[in-house]
Amino acid sequence: MESSVESGQVRLGAATECCTVNGTPLGVSDADRMATKLKALSDPTRLRVLSHVAAQGCDSVCACDLIDVLDISQPTISHHLKKLVDAGLLTREQRGRWAHYTVVRDAFAELSRFLSMD
Repeated sequence: MESSVESGQVRLGAATECCTVNGTPLGVSDADRMATKLKALSDPTRLRVLSHVAAQGCDSVCACDLIDVLDISQPTISHHLKKLVDAGLLTREQRGRWAHYTVVRDAFAELSRFLSMD
């Protein structure tokens, strides 16, 4: 794709291929839901936490195991895990003293469909 700047405006040349981020525009509730997920993913620490949980596949991960692996304090881990649960990206199951977390695969499938350029 070619571009040029004329009188402060960017003009794009004809693209060889068109694409859309999503086939249909988002409604208000869908946009709110997607924004919540994307906002939760915008924090580098949350991405690290999420990647460690996701690396376990379908197995749950105890919050206690993340403290040493990530070298982050327990309150900080709990804060970020709560944000990921609230965004619908992880599920939380209490087992005795510790909480265990699992990835919500459907949430990532939805994000993938939304961000797909196909």
